[in-house]
Amino acid sequence: MATDDPDPITRLQELLARLEKAHDELEKTEDSARAVEILRDLAELAREVQAEIEQARRETPDALP
Repeated sequence: MATDDPDPITRLQELLARLEKAHDELEKTEDSARAVEILRDLAELAREVQAEIEQARRETPDALP
């Protein structure tokens, strides 16, 4: 891993912030097309979170279940 790459915890915190922002936007929108777009964004964020968890497991196998 390069020294300028964020650690997995930092990356997960960034993804969590993005998830919270998208969730807030989803709750506020009344536009069904925009809601679908936000849900797609949430699905992509979920994939990114899963990838970060898997990477963290590979890098620190004793730290995560």
